[in-house]
Amino acid sequence: MNMNSIGEACNDLKKEYDACFNLWFSEHFLKGNTNDSMCAPLFRVYQQCVKKAMKDQKLDVEEVSKDVLGTDKEKKEPQSS
Repeated sequence: MNMNSIGEACNDLKKEYDACFNLWFSEHFLKGNTNDSMCAPLFRVYQQCVKKAMKDQKLDVEEVSKDVLGTDKEKKEPQSS
């Protein structure tokens, strides 16, 4: 099952990047070649599309990319006593 991108305009770019990533993962990474540069150009174009879609939907790119896990900002379930 493939998920759509956050922006409908980015769906085709996501499919292209996903196809490239899957090929790299199966044909390169699993055979020991960790150089992931083959998909970098597609990723950059897709990433720009996603950032624009987030901006258009008034989503803060900085807010969703913050590292929270393991910090005091991480929301934790209350401890039962």
